[in-house]
Amino acid sequence: MGRTREYDEEAVLKGAMHVFRKHGYQRASIRDLEEATGLKGGSIYHAFGDKAGLFDAAFRHYNRAVLEGRLERFAPPGSGLKGLRELFLSLLHEPDNGSLGCLITNMAVELGGDVNTYPHVEAALGLLRGTFRSRLGEPSTAFRDANEAKADRTAVRLLAFYQGLLVLIRGGEDKASLRQAIEDEFNQLETLL
Repeated sequence: MGRTREYDEEAVLKGAMHVFRKHGYQRASIRDLEEATGLKGGSIYHAFGDKAGLFDAAFRHYNRAVLEGRLERFAPPGSGLKGLRELFLSLLHEPDNGSLGCLITNMAVELGGDVNTYPHVEAALGLLRGTFRSRLGEPSTAFRDANEAKADRTAVRLLAFYQGLLVLIRGGEDKASLRQAIEDEFNQLETLL
């Protein structure tokens, strides 16, 4: 009979998630992961198979807890452009005033360009694009009656803007300037209403 887990999986995944956000996959060492999770290397390998297994679990945790949580909080169904504006503005307020950036964005940069793109990155980008497209199609927006191609292009443009904001935040760009850029983008979108 196997041993029962003697650790808080949520805390372990959260710790690992922050290490991967800060260092990326390649530069995250087992020592970094041990310190962040409170687990020894052997326990990490026993519980997750290897570093890649822990990364995969931490990424799924990020998509569920951070990305889906942020979408539900700031841009729930029915929130239209107002919800999207709030979602974008929320990017400027990282916990503890940190600037670790987004795990999805960071990993798209680190792991992207390969024909075997990491599936959790693709899924997360698809969720964002789909959410943007869905909110643009809600009754409170002009895109509800727009042709599909225009609304799709606008959703892709918003995805590029969202990811670009996250890169600039990670790079230390002035948040007041980014706030103004977000306001300008959504003020322009609202003129289409």
